[in-house]
Amino acid sequence: MFGNPEQMAQAMRQFADMLSASQGSGPVNWDMAKNIARHAVVAEGDPSVMEGERRQIVEALSLADLWLNEATTLPSGVSSPQAWSRSEWIENTIPVWRKLCEPIAERMVETMGGALGGPGLPPEAQQMAGPLMGMLKQMGGMMVGQQIGQALGSLAREVVGTTDIGLPLSDKAALLPGGIASFSEGLEVPGDEIRLYLALREAAHHRLFQHVPWLRSHLFGAVEEYAKGITVDTSALEEQIRGLDINNPEAIQEALSGGNLLKPEETERQKAALARLETMLALVEGWVATVVDHAAEGKLPSAVALAETVRRRRATGGPAELTFGTLVGLELRPRRLREAGALWRALESERGVDGRDALWGHPDLMPTAEDLDDPEAFVRGEAAWDISQLEAKPDEGDES
Repeated sequence: MFGNPEQMAQAMRQFADMLSASQGSGPVNWDMAKNIARHAVVAEGDPSVMEGERRQIVEALSLADLWLNEATTLPSGVSSPQAWSRSEWIENTIPVWRKLCEPIAERMVETMGGALGGPGLPPEAQQMAGPLMGMLKQMGGMMVGQQIGQALGSLAREVVGTTDIGLPLSDKAALLPGGIASFSEGLEVPGDEIRLYLALREAAHHRLFQHVPWLRSHLFGAVEEYAKGITVDTSALEEQIRGLDINNPEAIQEALSGGNLLKPEETERQKAALARLETMLALVEGWVATVVDHAAEGKLPSAVALAETVRRRRATGGPAELTFGTLVGLELRPRRLREAGALWRALESERGVDGRDALWGHPDLMPTAEDLDDPEAFVRGEAAWDISQLEAKPDEGDES
């Protein structure tokens, strides 16, 4: 009658989480999502960070930040370097995931509630469903929360810091000893070099995110704009729910695995948002790679090999990309890494470090997707470099 005792216990815990969620807590049961994610990483082993590991990472981030002073004009973005376990990564990044996931999650929950209490039910059942819509939406929030929790648990097992996906998941620079160990598998490189190289990347990202005030909102705005075009395949969802056995937690999980239910609308507005996001991700990644290469030159013997390893991981995608696609219906891949890196290197060669980094002063100065096609024209184009128009006072044009 009750099936597997462990599954039954898990179902009861999830049901208790659902009932404990407040009515105004939003479309997703985030307490449940966090609990599921943490349970997923603990189940595969998530030891606390030992003092020796913490000291190694803090020292690596501090040294990396010092090296970056020679490679960029942007000031330090590392104020209190951290070493996290995978569970701590989940805890500390949930606020940003909430901002990223809730737009599409709300749409899914609303559609799910309509499917559970909609025209597919017999008339008498529809009448009974009316007063229960609040509970049905809570159930939808629980189900979406379960999906998000499983995705975050999967992602937490492979990240090395707070900037792996190209978006700032925390204001604090942090590395995960467990993630560094996983990254190091199969690499014939000393562990302290790998740790320091990854620290350089983490610290470089935080210089951008902390000191380019428009960048964070620009990236998140592009994600949100893209998410507005995501729809839920209502017919597929209704078909899944119609044959759902509510006594079978595995069936519920499979039915709401999410990927097949999220359908992007190919509107011009959404294409523009996606192009803007992919270009900016490539520019961020290309700048970080350029700055890190500069900082590591002559200091880290394995820097070139490690740079290529990171480039392959970011360019080809992997579990992290699939996870993010499940969460927000979007492949988060900077598709033009090499072009962006070449553009930043050409800028540094032509204008120096100061001139290269000055482009981050205003979004209108940033290269576009077309500029990645012809970087030499952008580098030599004085019109794109002229910041005087952006800084001109409003009354200057009235004096002539």
